[in-house]
Amino acid sequence: MTGRKQEFNLQLYQITDALLLAFAFWAAYVLRHLGQFWFGLEPIGVFSENQWMIFIIMPFGPILLELQGFYTHPLQKTLATSLRQMASAAFWIALLLGGCVIFFRLHVPSRAVLPLFGLLALMLLTLRERATAVFFRNLARNGTNREPVLLAGSPVDIKALRQMLTPVQLIEMDIVGEINIEQQPTSALIAALHKHSVNRVIFTGGQANMSLLQKAIGACEVEGVEAWLVADFIKTAIAKPSFDALGSLPMLVFRTTPSLSWELLVKNLIDRVGAFFLLLLTSPLMLLAFLGIKLTSPGPVVFSQQRGGKNGRPFTMYKFRSMTTDAEMRRAELENLNEMSGPVFKVGEDPRITPFGRWMRKTSIDELPQLVNVILGDMSLVGPRPLPLYEVANFQNDAQRRRLSVKPGLTCLWQIRGRNNVQVFEQWVKLDLEYIDNWSIWLDLEILLKTIPVVLFGSGAR
Repeated sequence: MTGRKQEFNLQLYQITDALLLAFAFWAAYVLRHLGQFWFGLEPIGVFSENQWMIFIIMPFGPILLELQGFYTHPLQKTLATSLRQMASAAFWIALLLGGCVIFFRLHVPSRAVLPLFGLLALMLLTLRERATAVFFRNLARNGTNREPVLLAGSPVDIKALRQMLTPVQLIEMDIVGEINIEQQPTSALIAALHKHSVNRVIFTGGQANMSLLQKAIGACEVEGVEAWLVADFIKTAIAKPSFDALGSLPMLVFRTTPSLSWELLVKNLIDRVGAFFLLLLTSPLMLLAFLGIKLTSPGPVVFSQQRGGKNGRPFTMYKFRSMTTDAEMRRAELENLNEMSGPVFKVGEDPRITPFGRWMRKTSIDELPQLVNVILGDMSLVGPRPLPLYEVANFQNDAQRRRLSVKPGLTCLWQIRGRNNVQVFEQWVKLDLEYIDNWSIWLDLEILLKTIPVVLFGSGAR
């Protein structure tokens, strides 16, 4: 596991555990309160008299657990080790609570609440830790959570790197290939990136020619793929270098896309929740589209097509069908009418579009089924528009592929700055790269807000 991912997971575990500790304390109070009815115990008063303890337990509980090593190597620990660490943290929490009672003369209505809390907390934390370990092991075993990774460098350096990788790191990685940059051309590396849709290439530069490393990392840079190098001297024009760690190995990461962060987590949350509510809000429009297509044109209501997703990974994109059913077969005969430069195919007055389909395109109603793609995680609300696989295959230079380095989206800068009025593909790519290089949550929100009038007034739509 990389250092950045470790830090991210640590924060997530600590927040989860803080909430579990708070719940355990509340449940302990409820059980003690019910004890006066079940076992005839004395009343303990209202919960507000006890809640000061939560303000001690929630922030200090995860900190004390971390100090005991509770979050270190969670997939390799035994249950006995975890119990010992939790018991040690519980001792220090009890000491801290006792100090607050003594020095600040705080009231403890019932001493039975704390033992019950300790038992419940022990159970909940153990369940959370074991469930997390089982979850990630199952994902790794099924290959679901294994990241496809390429190793590149000299054979000697690659062999040494493999020997230093720990079993846990190997569980999380799927090493899909090795590139000998001393003997294989850069085109072989690029072909491997396309074939395996990798997000990361690990370079071992100890004995490799530095000019060859520079060229190979440059290829990753224009592709939008992270390049990890055990080095500190490579300079890039676009990618922003940052430090990370692969186990105990220091790394320089040349990243042209947003890195793993809480902002990305918020973006994913906004995508899923936003798409769900948009599906509910637009359901009358979708029903209208369903009826309109059924009544005006024979054939299926929904059109599905393989598109290039993040890193070029194919996915099935859904749209309401706005063309005749033989549209794909007639594309070749309309090539001479293409108004878009580069690999993209667009015809202004496309004869394949049905009258009802033209109205749907003008109002963007035909795009609504892509909200399902957002919920499934194939797309985002904001991102470069996904292109058909045959157009991706015809990209004319490697820089154009960098628009594939993030999830495709429903709307983007191209959508709000001219849409089909932008007829030069390089201008389209330039807008997509501007979005990638300047991405933030606020930029996403700005694009979403500016998309509303574009959709309402059908600006640039055909």
